[in-house]
Amino acid sequence: MSKLQIVYFFLRGRAEAIRTLLVEQGVEYEETDVMPMEKWLNYWKPKMAFGQCPLLIDGDFELVQSNAILRYLGRKYDLYGSSIQEAARADMINDGVEDIRGAYTVLIYQNYEDGKDDYVKALPDKLRPFENLMKDTKGYILGEKITFADYNLFDLLDIHLTLAPTCLDTFPALKSYHSRVLQRPGVQKRRNSQNFKDMKINFNGKE
Repeated sequence: MSKLQIVYFFLRGRAEAIRTLLVEQGVEYEETDVMPMEKWLNYWKPKMAFGQCPLLIDGDFELVQSNAILRYLGRKYDLYGSSIQEAARADMINDGVEDIRGAYTVLIYQNYEDGKDDYVKALPDKLRPFENLMKDTKGYILGEKITFADYNLFDLLDIHLTLAPTCLDTFPALKSYHSRVLQRPGVQKRRNSQNFKDMKINFNGKE
């Protein structure tokens, strides 16, 4: 059986939650860098369904859109809860993550110098709903068993701690949650890898 393949830029970006999930679950995968830019524009980009990556290749099956990939892996590796209600809760939180990630992406690539201060000031209002959702859970989004959405939420919190190191100080549930996920052996394995250490978060180097 062939290994899974991730096709993406050599950066954390929208593929990091996917990588962490795979490493944590003990799934071997290979990675293809779409760069240099000429190769991305002329070869890889036209192959992507929406002209965007990451792309996941699983045998003869190809899938783009980072959240669709996370959900696919959630189903494939039993990381989607044990009922339709649990799956819906994981979906809900993952969609909430995407709302903030979209705003973060606009900041990083379009308005970093002029917009960072206002973005950080507004961040508590964006994080508070997650604090309220997580404060009564035991461990992770659905309790003791981790889900695909946990990897995405963890990555979102992690990149925001780089942007604003004190952003979780007034959110004890989220701060504890981030620490709990960070200490998982598989997450530590990913974080301690040279591959992770060599990657910047965003393409333009702003973080």
